[in-house]
Amino acid sequence: MDVEWLLDFLKGMIKPLAATAVVLLAVLLSFLQKLGIEGEMIYSIVRAFLQLSVIGFVLQFIFSQDNRGWIILAYLFMVTVAGYTAGQRAKHVPRGKYVAGASILAGTAVTMLMLVALNVFPFTPRYIIPVAGMMVGNAMTVTGVTMKRLRDDIKIQLNLVETALALGATPRQATKQQVKRSLVIALSPVLDNAKTVGLISLPGAMTGMIMGGASPLEAIQLQIVVMNMLIGASTVSSIMSTYLCWPAFFTKAYQLESKVFRTD
Repeated sequence: MDVEWLLDFLKGMIKPLAATAVVLLAVLLSFLQKLGIEGEMIYSIVRAFLQLSVIGFVLQFIFSQDNRGWIILAYLFMVTVAGYTAGQRAKHVPRGKYVAGASILAGTAVTMLMLVALNVFPFTPRYIIPVAGMMVGNAMTVTGVTMKRLRDDIKIQLNLVETALALGATPRQATKQQVKRSLVIALSPVLDNAKTVGLISLPGAMTGMIMGGASPLEAIQLQIVVMNMLIGASTVSSIMSTYLCWPAFFTKAYQLESKVFRTD
C-alpha cells in the first residue's frame, strides 16, 4: 500500500474526528437526563467509525481490481448480513434469516439486472457496489417489518384465519388482509420518502454529489434513479417474503402451524 496514500487518508480523518464533538454533546445530555444510554452511544459511534474505515480500505482494493467477481462477492456479503439482520427482527418466523435473505436477494437482484440491462448503470464496482448497498439496506428494513407484521397480524386474528381455512380457503385467501396490511405498513415509509424527497431534506446520494462538486441538476437525475430503484427492490423483496413465509405458517394440510404463533 502506498504510504503517501495512507498519510492522506489519516489527514482526511481529522474532520470526521472533529465531528464527534456533537456525539459527545449527545452523551453529556444523556448523562444529565439520566437516560443510561451513554455507553451505547459511544459504542455505536466507535463501531461505525471502525466499520466505515475498514470498508473504505476494502472498497479501495476492489475498485483497483478489474475483476467482476469482487462485485458479486461484495453483493452477496451485503445480502447475507442484511438477511441475518432482518431475520433477527422477525425472530418468531421459522427460518426467518433464510426467508429474509432469499427475499432481499430476489428483490435487489431483479432490480439490479434491470438497471444494468437498461444501461442506467455500468456493471463496474464504482457504480454497482454503492447502488447495491442502498437497495439491500432499504430492502432489509422493509422485509424485516413485513415478516414481523404478517406473523403478528395472523396471531392477532387467528380465529378469523382458521375460520376461513375451515370454509375451504387457501392460505393465500385466508391471510389476504393480513398480507395486504403488512405490505402497506412496511412500504409506507419508502413511499412517503419518495413523496417528500427534496422538500423536507436532501437525500444522501444527492447531497454527496453536490458536496463533491457535481451540478445540482446531475445530482437530481441520480436521485430520481435511486428513488425508483429503492421502491422497486423493496416492493419485490417484501412481496417475496410473504410467499416464503407461508410454508412456515401453514401445514401441508392447509392448517395453521400453532407452534409458530404460540410465543410472543
